[in-house]
Amino acid sequence: MTEPVPAGGGADRSPRPWRAANRAFAGRRRLGVGALLGPPLAWMLVVYVGSLLLLVWSSLYRLDPVTQKPTHEFTWANLRSAFALWDADTRDAIWPFVRTVGVALLVTAICVMIAMPVAFFVAKVAPRWMRRGLIVAMLMPLWAGYLVKGYAWRAMVSPAGGRFAAEGKGDGGFLESVFGWTPGYGRVAIVVALVYLWLPYMILPVYAGLERLPPSLLDAAGDLGARPLRTFREIILPMLLPSVAAGSIFTFSLTLGDYIVPQIVNNGEERFMFGSTINATLGAPNQPLAAAYTLWPLVIIVLYLLAMKRAGAFDNL
Repeated sequence: MTEPVPAGGGADRSPRPWRAANRAFAGRRRLGVGALLGPPLAWMLVVYVGSLLLLVWSSLYRLDPVTQKPTHEFTWANLRSAFALWDADTRDAIWPFVRTVGVALLVTAICVMIAMPVAFFVAKVAPRWMRRGLIVAMLMPLWAGYLVKGYAWRAMVSPAGGRFAAEGKGDGGFLESVFGWTPGYGRVAIVVALVYLWLPYMILPVYAGLERLPPSLLDAAGDLGARPLRTFREIILPMLLPSVAAGSIFTFSLTLGDYIVPQIVNNGEERFMFGSTINATLGAPNQPLAAAYTLWPLVIIVLYLLAMKRAGAFDNL
């Protein structure tokens, strides 16, 4: 008695390892998800967590005063120097970090104030056929390179007598030539450039939160006589707080760690952001102390993430 021949007239050529794998994962959803996401998550842990551990480890080496290179001797002196707030030199070095936290909070607040009306218009006011184009327009700044946008803002805020005037291309940058006013290089230009860079990261979570907001709530508030401001304060804002918290994670953390664009639009005249202090310490050269300084933003980011987790930010990412 002959065995049945598979359709097609030939032997069953399906790879046996794949069939065995299908049988092994059949009915085991957790095993399948773990096999799919396990390797990339393990790689991220190795890269990110491993790099942070190496950063902390490198801060424990003693610097040779002659060669100005880290030795193989361990010391706590670098961490004491980075966190000894009672020492005047440490306070002078940490003061740019306080300014950087303030700039990060200011950039986040400005992004929230801009993102709220923009996202509300796109989600609730604009016609449905127009929304996709508006979303693309909001994401379009992300298509340009980071350094390209930084130098573009440097060209826009260039004051009279700056590089463009020296090259005979006008009385200054775009703002000076067209509007007759520019903030010039400095702190205002830093805030404006950072708001432009990170604004899309705030608009998208707020827009997603507004999309999930039932229109019936707004209609019910209007039927009950609530004015628009009260509707926003008592209905929209409480439901959008997790989305705002999610967007603030990006704007706050990215501003806190940025130092390239602030150097570009500040013309390198002042170590205004803490990243410039770390970069200057690294070039001193004092690599262990620079690694110890980087623990300050790391601690603040961890505390900020814990606070945003309580606000429900991770449910809206």
